[in-house]
Amino acid sequence: MLQAKKLNMRYNDVLALKDLSFTVAPGEIFCLLGQNGAGKTTTINIFLGLLEPSSGEALIDDSSVTNNKSTRNSIAYIPEIVQLYTNMTGLENLDFFSQLAGFEYTQEELESFLKQANLQEEAFGKKLKKYSKGMRQKVGIAIALAKKASYILMDEPTSGLDPKASVEFANTCKKLSSEGVGILMATHDIFNAVNICARIGIMKEGSLVHVAETDKISAQELQELYIKTI
Repeated sequence: MLQAKKLNMRYNDVLALKDLSFTVAPGEIFCLLGQNGAGKTTTINIFLGLLEPSSGEALIDDSSVTNNKSTRNSIAYIPEIVQLYTNMTGLENLDFFSQLAGFEYTQEELESFLKQANLQEEAFGKKLKKYSKGMRQKVGIAIALAKKASYILMDEPTSGLDPKASVEFANTCKKLSSEGVGILMATHDIFNAVNICARIGIMKEGSLVHVAETDKISAQELQELYIKTI
C-alpha cells in the first residue's frame, strides 16, 4: 500500500507538514481536501520523490520513496495541467511516454489504453492542441495504464472541468479503482471528492485533522465540517 508515516516538511521557519500519516490501499481512492497551502501538493511531491521530508517516511509497498527510487516505477502522476506535446497526437504522446517508461506496444495495444481511459476514438489521431483539458487528462490516464502503475497521484484533477467532463473523470477513476489501482488525489472540490473518493482527509496547516468515509457523510455534511475546520 501507499503510506505516509509521520511526515514532517520544513521550509526555513515554516512547517508545511506536521506528523502527517495516512494509508491508501490497492484499489482505494483517497482524497486530501484542503485550502491552498494546506500541504496537499507538498505531500504528493514527496511521494513523487521531488521533495525529501524533514522527517518521517513516504512508503510504497513498504519501501521508502527516498531510499529506494525504484518505487517510483509503481506510480504515475496526473497534474492539474497535464503536460503533453501539443504538436503530437494522443496516440503519439502515449507511444512516446510509454517508451520512456521502458514499454513497447503495438498500435492496437496503445489504442486499447486510450479506450480504457474513455478517450473517444475519433480523437486518437488528432493533435493535442485540439484537445480539451478533460481529453488531455484521459491521455494522462492512458499513460498511467500503459506504465502499469499501481498508484496514481492526482493534483487538483477536476479543476476547470465542465460538468460532463467531471462525470466522465469520476467514472474513469471508479473504473481504475475496481481494477485495483489506488488513487491519491489532492483537491479543494468538495462535491467531486464525495462523488469520487472512498475516504477523504481534511488537511489544515500541514496536519490531517479529519478523515471521513464518503458512504457515511453527505456533501452537505462534509462542507459543514470543512468550513468549520478551516
